[in-house]
Amino acid sequence: MSPHHADALAAVDLGSNSFHMVIGQLVDGEPQLVDRLREQVQLAAGLKEDKQISAEAQERALACLERFGQRLRELPSSQVRAVGTNTLRAARDTGDFLERAEAALGHPIEIVSGTEEGRLIYLGVAHRLSDDAGTRLVVDIGGGSTECILGERFESSVVHSLYMGCVSWSRRFFGDGVLSAKAMKRAELAARRELKGVARVFRETGWTEAVGSSGTVRTLHAMIRQNNFGDGTLSPESLDAVRDALLSAGKVDKLDIPGLKSERAPVIAGGFAILRACFESLDIQRMKSTSGALREGVVYDLLGRIRHEDVRERTVSRMQERYGVDRAQAARVERCALFLLRKVAQDWSLEADESARLLGWAARMHELGLAVSFRQHHRHGSYLLANSELAGFGREDQRLLAAVVGAQRRKPSAAALELLAAGPRRLQGLRLMVVLRLAVLLTRSRSPTPLPPLDLRAEGSKLVIRAPGSWLDEHPLTQLDLEEEVRQARFGDISLELEISEAG
Repeated sequence: MSPHHADALAAVDLGSNSFHMVIGQLVDGEPQLVDRLREQVQLAAGLKEDKQISAEAQERALACLERFGQRLRELPSSQVRAVGTNTLRAARDTGDFLERAEAALGHPIEIVSGTEEGRLIYLGVAHRLSDDAGTRLVVDIGGGSTECILGERFESSVVHSLYMGCVSWSRRFFGDGVLSAKAMKRAELAARRELKGVARVFRETGWTEAVGSSGTVRTLHAMIRQNNFGDGTLSPESLDAVRDALLSAGKVDKLDIPGLKSERAPVIAGGFAILRACFESLDIQRMKSTSGALREGVVYDLLGRIRHEDVRERTVSRMQERYGVDRAQAARVERCALFLLRKVAQDWSLEADESARLLGWAARMHELGLAVSFRQHHRHGSYLLANSELAGFGREDQRLLAAVVGAQRRKPSAAALELLAAGPRRLQGLRLMVVLRLAVLLTRSRSPTPLPPLDLRAEGSKLVIRAPGSWLDEHPLTQLDLEEEVRQARFGDISLELEISEAG
């Protein structure tokens, strides 16, 4: 079955230890796996103390993405979602690397927050299990972070992302290759300390079943089954037997335990310490393992977007409700902004659906900051958007939204402009800023009366707005605002010009 079929969906997971790609084909409305690729890139192992990714790790990543890209290049971006996780969150100055990575893959790459990663993991796990009622605990130990999630059916309710993973913990406590009881105890205690701040809410909420996902848990479960440790399940007793087997080997390069693949051996001790700490801190007595994980969650989330069940829509609606947004005014601004966008989309290369979606969401949330204070409300709104957990949004989309909202009035602050990514997305953001500013200005009266026929055209970096003179005579404050905008507004090299058409 060709992955270039119109019904294909693909997910790429740029994890801290391994990169994964899955391709599904919609069969009776559900994605059926048709291809899966995995490569151990060890991106986290290449993260230096200064938070730069080493040249060697970058080259491993780019070579892998080039291979993945060969399978995905003919798929439209609406059918592909690529996400970067903890190592890319932690790394600094990744702009050049991400640009090269996107070119190698042939598709955009989103860096997602730990909370968004947890939501997607839970979604992938939930779709692999029976659709039972009751609260489920999911623990996912990745290369650089561990996600602990509570949820019911397909919705997560509590998500915590902890900065510890099998790669980082193995490097920190077993970096010399020695597997000693002292080092293991230190690793487990350090993991319990990381869990201390979140353990209480998990224990008090409770759950009907505990599930572990991703490579560490599945490997440990395979080791337990193949060596007849304990009762063959993931339990405190069987994990203690695994600990004894690891310590008996004495060194990482001496590990030869059935169920443990050679490529997983260098990071299993750190992953084990984290899982054993989770059992202790969260009082887990039994855990099942599943193959469902982040990439499967990405596929189902992508399917929701195609079916117009986009979680981002729910996120925006919840933000409006939480901060008491005047939805009628938000809708007026959105209609005006999208009308203006259609006028300049072709000339300004804003034709993609993505630009209209981002502008619409910015319009709907542009008055979030009023819940804090009218004074500087645009900056308050920008701060809320930049620092809230927005389910479904990647880091760069979230920053772009915050920047556009933060520049809706007065002189755009340096903070708002700094939120914009470099390259093409910066120009996209600047242009969306201008369009939203004009929409906010034109609807400032908050009147339900439709606006008169307006025209907007882009001439290179100049934007010309044409309004009827008779309407401006009847709305002198709006004319004053437009003239002030023409005098003061500067976004990069973008300038504004006002033309007044003949009255009548």
